[in-house]
Amino acid sequence: MINFHYLTDFQISDETEYTDWIDRIITSENGVQGELDFIFCDDEYLLKINQDFLQHDTFTDIITFPYGDDQNIAGDIFISVDRVRENAKIFKVEFETEMRRVISHGILHMLGFGDKTDQESELMREKENEKLKMFHVEH
Repeated sequence: MINFHYLTDFQISDETEYTDWIDRIITSENGVQGELDFIFCDDEYLLKINQDFLQHDTFTDIITFPYGDDQNIAGDIFISVDRVRENAKIFKVEFETEMRRVISHGILHMLGFGDKTDQESELMREKENEKLKMFHVEH
């Protein structure tokens, strides 16, 4: 089950469409969807999580807390709507596109993809682009 929680004024426009897309991302990497919670928050909320749980004193767009394994996808995904808006401006993309990229990034992390090395980051970016193209695919 995929749940969306909103701690800001932001809301996903069509939760069913996003739920179907997220499920297709997981299936495309041979994963099995478990309990997933997306928590949309602001910069301050995510900064506090970053400080308290990861000992990082920086803003970030996403933090994932996986409770499953690379095949059984379950956990909490916190997304800073503020950071996504700012990054959309920086990268000159639509807010919705950047939000989808960040959502796919979190799912890919839960599927075992990393981004610590240049090689991992390159593969992550390729996978994000692949998953973004799946958003409007009819199933």
